[in-house]
Amino acid sequence: MSALVRMTTVAYGGMRAFLKKLESPLLLAIRLYWGWQFATDGWGKLNHLTRVGLYFESLNLPMPHQTALFVSIVELVGGILLVVGLATRLTALALFINMTVAFWAAEKPAFLGVLSNPDQFQAASAYNYWFAALLIMILGPGLFALDTPLAWRFSRPAMAAKSAVSSMRSIFK
Repeated sequence: MSALVRMTTVAYGGMRAFLKKLESPLLLAIRLYWGWQFATDGWGKLNHLTRVGLYFESLNLPMPHQTALFVSIVELVGGILLVVGLATRLTALALFINMTVAFWAAEKPAFLGVLSNPDQFQAASAYNYWFAALLIMILGPGLFALDTPLAWRFSRPAMAAKSAVSSMRSIFK
């Protein structure tokens, strides 16, 4: 029995290691696809601000035309930032809040049905955008993002290593 347990444990560990290697490519794919979707939706809203403002007015959103402009810019710029992976978690937070408000305003019964009617919740048009922003906000951008080399350059461990190297150089001068 212990040989079977050991074999299962080793196989599971190998599977985990393999799947961990797929995490960054998956996050890149999510960022590229949904970043593009956000950017194109933002661009489309910018090109039809009057129509979007009237729609927001029908939803009883405050300052509908200004809100339409703000949402358009958030989606366009946020989508571009997601694609390149710059300020990713902050961008994903802004997009998540944006989509939460959109979900609440346009599809309130679906939003409130997250537990009572999950099929309606998942079928809502805002759901995929909302969920993609949530994933990126929680999991981060992955290795293939501009955030990654910036984090390596400016993070505390990098600063500590740089300080340690400088100290070592001064000792050996």
